[in-house]
Amino acid sequence: MSKKKKITTSTGVEVRHKPLGLRIWNNRGYYIMFLPVFIFILIMYYWPMLGIRYAFYDYKPVGAPTFVGLKHFYSMFKTDAFWSAFRNTLELSIMKLLITTFTAVIVSIFLNEMGNLFAKKTLQTIIYLPHFMSWAVVASIFSLFLSPSSTGLVNGLLRDWGILAPDAKGIYFLASTAWWRPIFYIINIWKETGWGTIIFLATLAGINPELYEAADIDGATRMQKMRFVTLPALSNTIITVLILNLAKVMNMFESVFVLYNNAVYSVSDVISTYIYRQTFAIALPNYGYSTAVGLFKSLVGCVLVLICNWASKKTRGRGIV
Repeated sequence: MSKKKKITTSTGVEVRHKPLGLRIWNNRGYYIMFLPVFIFILIMYYWPMLGIRYAFYDYKPVGAPTFVGLKHFYSMFKTDAFWSAFRNTLELSIMKLLITTFTAVIVSIFLNEMGNLFAKKTLQTIIYLPHFMSWAVVASIFSLFLSPSSTGLVNGLLRDWGILAPDAKGIYFLASTAWWRPIFYIINIWKETGWGTIIFLATLAGINPELYEAADIDGATRMQKMRFVTLPALSNTIITVLILNLAKVMNMFESVFVLYNNAVYSVSDVISTYIYRQTFAIALPNYGYSTAVGLFKSLVGCVLVLICNWASKKTRGRGIV
């Protein structure tokens, strides 16, 4: 007979458990079902991590890899373009997160205040739609709208309103260091606000109606009810959304890649696009250097996840990992 392991709980009660091997054998059907998923995860997520070692090698398309230790990290930290991309990543990601979250909260509150159910559902559908468009399509649409040529809608309106002279050269918004970031934030608001309202509308739907009834009895106006009932009820959700999304600030790529160009690298280049250029946009790339940059990006992302996990435990009582 197999021996059962005794475990004493905090209450002093002894619980007998079967050996691990026997428990696995008894539930072998579940493990067999899980095996393909486990193999897939190992191959797709963990096997590629072995490539991290090339961060310590000179690895080029020609010739054998040569071990160079921390050379690429020293080179990376002394490169102005890398630090510019690092700053841009943090600035663009955090500002985009704050702006889109704030906009989603405002839109959610106004949608919640709408009395006409048909108009509310119609408006919700309209603002959801941009989220399902690919960034390539979004970039094409806004490139046409913002074109400096006579066919550009925005420049055409500026000429019609007298802001630009009829024969003046149009503003190339996406190639201007002064305009690129505001345009980038506006595009993100247009694309992601609708999707961001889902979680806030769900929170608003869960607010106890008795709170609004009590506010009506006290003579509160609609704005006062929004200020003293709705916003406090949303505060915990807002903090949670900010914390959970803060862990992803280093992952920005596609939204920047389809909109930027070499004229605005100083304000738009991020870590991911910097790695892309170092890997695919030069004649003889050093894969070791781009791997080192990618490894640094992953380490910073890991630190942010741990910080967010700590903050989540403090605010929500439970972590995110």
